[in-house]
Amino acid sequence: PMFGICLGHQLLSNAFGYPTYKLKFGQHGSNHPVQNLITGAVEITSQNHNYNVPESIAEVANITHRNLFDNTIEGVAYKDAPVFSVQHHPESSAGPHESEYLFAQFLKAL
Repeated sequence: PMFGICLGHQLLSNAFGYPTYKLKFGQHGSNHPVQNLITGAVEITSQNHNYNVPESIAEVANITHRNLFDNTIEGVAYKDAPVFSVQHHPESSAGPHESEYLFAQFLKAL
């Protein structure tokens, strides 16, 4: 099993053959709302990136999270591998903890 975070999310996209693209302004700071498309919950996240994965990643991965500011992809789960990733920083300790369940999900996969 593999769990990619931020740059790991982008590198996994590249590894599966889907190049990232540069965002006009990037996403930086805290309090970015991200919707978990599986549960419907909105998570308040920390962000720090200038690139994102393309919509075409849906050919090989299920889109699991979306940024509610610009609708970009924030999380995916690959269809044919025990691999998932998120663009935001669920490990950030200073702010909200809505995304901590991602680590439990990874431990369960291990």
